[in-house]
Amino acid sequence: MGESTGPAVMALGALPSLAAAGSLVWAVACRRTEVRQRFERLARPTAVCATLSLITSFAAPQAGSGWKMAEATLLLLLVAVVTRWSPMSQLALALAPAALAVTLWPLPLVTGESFLESIGIGAFWLLPVVAAVAVGAYPRRQALRRRRAVAEARSAQRLQLSRDLHDFVAHDISGIVVQAQAARFVAAADPSHAMLALERIEKAGLSALAAMDRTVRMLHGPEAAATEPLPDLTQLPLLVENFTESGATEALLDLPRPVTERLSREAGSVAYRIVVEGLTNIRRHAPGASRATVAFTPTATAVELRITNDLGAGRTSARRASRIGGLGLPALAEHAQTLGGTLSAGPHGDGGWQLTAVLPAAPPKEKTP
Repeated sequence: MGESTGPAVMALGALPSLAAAGSLVWAVACRRTEVRQRFERLARPTAVCATLSLITSFAAPQAGSGWKMAEATLLLLLVAVVTRWSPMSQLALALAPAALAVTLWPLPLVTGESFLESIGIGAFWLLPVVAAVAVGAYPRRQALRRRRAVAEARSAQRLQLSRDLHDFVAHDISGIVVQAQAARFVAAADPSHAMLALERIEKAGLSALAAMDRTVRMLHGPEAAATEPLPDLTQLPLLVENFTESGATEALLDLPRPVTERLSREAGSVAYRIVVEGLTNIRRHAPGASRATVAFTPTATAVELRITNDLGAGRTSARRASRIGGLGLPALAEHAQTLGGTLSAGPHGDGGWQLTAVLPAAPPKEKTP
């Protein structure tokens, strides 16, 4: 008996506690790395300390309950820290032996107890393990939610930037390309027409720069982006006029006054984007179309927008557009669905194409006598 309670046994019993305390001191005192990186490395030391605790619990139970209580306390602290900081790939490596070590340490000290009583003792000591895991898991979950929120915000910002570039800058650049092509063909025969084309190129370039400036301001935060409102229905006449002047397709706009009063600012901005996308697609996929129509039709609960182009260069224009899978129409469809509306596109008439959007409208205002 004397040998079993000698200094060697006491030193063996103290070894897990010293190892656990040393691991925590090392993680706190290691100042060459960031705090997160220090605690991320505690998974393997925790597993080693828990394994030593399991071994000494059954190999040297005579070491005394004082050291075992210290081991359990330090292991619970390590469990909380590891749950908070360690990578998921290493978490199970540390939690499993630590949970066993804390749960089973009293059993070698209890003699004469039944099997059910031993299970009850183990279950009782399992509760602190669950509590330590919860203490570490809650801030870990909150940090994960914050990272996801930041990632979603950045993704939404990138998506908004890409939509602005696609909806506005691409429209102006396509107009520049069309005018440059026209100027190249008429420059030698009719310099005056070439000068007009250059003026339109300059106007489209300035418009593209303005759209780029608005997009760049979005990078500086929502307050900076809000300084300049997005285009709305009031700018559609100028848009359609510039489209007609910059190409061979004549665009006609049918915008009854009740429409501008029925659509909200957000819905009007979406309608403007839809018109830009429709005219850009006509310019790209049906450059030989002779006429395009942009028509707004108010109904009792909504405003219907139809953008239609005729046969143009041939029957291949509609088939070609239907095979091209761009990002503009799906993004605009999401915009319309967010507002409670719909958007669809497809062949129209004898080889033409039609883009249809239905946007919800506020009920008409009653006239006061």
